[in-house]
Amino acid sequence: MNYISIDEFKKAWVFKHQDLPIDEADLNAIKPMSRERAAVLWSTMVSREKDHPDFFTKSEWPGNDETWTEQVSWEQPWEDGEQTLPQQICAFLNWEDNTTVYFCLSRDQIIETRFEVFKRCWQNFMFLADGSLLLGKKRDAVVQFLENGNAKLGLRAKG
Repeated sequence: MNYISIDEFKKAWVFKHQDLPIDEADLNAIKPMSRERAAVLWSTMVSREKDHPDFFTKSEWPGNDETWTEQVSWEQPWEDGEQTLPQQICAFLNWEDNTTVYFCLSRDQIIETRFEVFKRCWQNFMFLADGSLLLGKKRDAVVQFLENGNAKLGLRAKG
């Protein structure tokens, strides 16, 4: 089984927050991965060695300063109640709406959805911004959402 139900996800409350309601179709498109599936994707796309963004080292692309080209604020647009993902991030990624995206919290917690759903529900996802990575399937551009309110934009090294 590749996915668990949203109700089984430990942090499901972020998608059921009364102040940030998500319509049923989008909620059904937000798919937390099973621990096993998440571990495979993490090892393939993020890190074979580290389990969480807090532990990345310079020898891995997420911990290497050369990966990241700029930083932008996600917190200010979030606090201002912007309905869609900040334009600066969307322009950098330049992904089609139907691009499969992975919001990676740790080796055993990854959420899969489509970019259009992430853009609409981004405020909910930001409750999980703790170094979390947004990766696109077969895409090199990457965003790391930091808990200090910034997002690092960069290009993922192929491992």
